[in-house]
Amino acid sequence: MTSVLIVDDSKLARIVVGKAVTALQPDWTRLEAGNADEALALLESHPVDVLILDFNMPGKNGLELAEELRGRHPEMPIALATANVQDEVIARARAAGATFVPKPITEDALRGFLSGAALKLRATGS
Repeated sequence: MTSVLIVDDSKLARIVVGKAVTALQPDWTRLEAGNADEALALLESHPVDVLILDFNMPGKNGLELAEELRGRHPEMPIALATANVQDEVIARARAAGATFVPKPITEDALRGFLSGAALKLRATGS
């Protein structure tokens, strides 16, 4: 069973992303965290296959979290979602192996990332 962790400090944003994930990948299990610390705790106790991270969060931002997790999970599909479309943010996301997804998140915005993640997971046998 594939699981996706949605990390965003906005409950409404987590609901919106969750609905898009469910529409595109109805069989996937959804987990949610409100910040990087909650996400790290969840990752210790639950198997997670795919991450969707908000950029702007209190404490550690989504990009810092992506960079930290990339070392532990080199193959995990990670998306960084933000309305902050500065070149530096996009470049750092790419350097961390994260897919940039502009906010507001829609099914169309997530479709390419999720279908690519599903293909990658099937190829690695996860």
